[in-house]
Amino acid sequence: MKTWLKGVSIVLLGYTIVGGLLMDVPRLNIVNETVRALYFHVPMWFGMVALFLVSTIYSIQYLRKPSFEKDTRAVEYANTGLLLGLLGIFTGMIWANYTWGSPWHGDPKQNGAAISLLVYLAYFVLRGSVENEDQRARLSAVYNIFAFAAMIPLIFIIPRMTSSMHPGSGGNPGFNMYDLDSKMRMVFYPAVIGWILLGVWIATLRIRIRIINEKLLNLENE
Repeated sequence: MKTWLKGVSIVLLGYTIVGGLLMDVPRLNIVNETVRALYFHVPMWFGMVALFLVSTIYSIQYLRKPSFEKDTRAVEYANTGLLLGLLGIFTGMIWANYTWGSPWHGDPKQNGAAISLLVYLAYFVLRGSVENEDQRARLSAVYNIFAFAAMIPLIFIIPRMTSSMHPGSGGNPGFNMYDLDSKMRMVFYPAVIGWILLGVWIATLRIRIRIINEKLLNLENE
């Protein structure tokens, strides 16, 4: 990852934290100041989806032309995407506790998110259960594609078709309901970019570590 992109990530997330906590937000019933969670909860999910998409692309590339690097990139982008997903679901639970009265309300969006994360957790269980490296990489690449294909309807389609209290689902208004004067967009969009860049940064660091460890292992075996 380019150094200037790392700098952009730091600046954007710093701006998100300061702006998210200090800038004015719309005064809405029930939601009140908790609307500031939008700057963290939703961008984390955007970052998760972006990283899972990159991971899926590398899995497809691996199936077309297998290589250690492509498998490594697929698994580490999935690893980092899962981290952002967990952070997203925890921040969502904090927000729900103040607006819905409990951290977990069984909302279709919450359930779909939880199932999606469990599907990706199974991806890592699969990788850990297969000893042969080539077989593990092939099976996990196929499963990774399935996991991403399953996540899309679970998070973006099914909740919109059912009764839901979650904004943007079940007929409820989404972001526009909060951003009455468009001021929140000044923080929200930079937050999305910042979290995505941070996820890519973490993933690239983990990829470099795995590649270095693999090279050291090969040197020891020679």
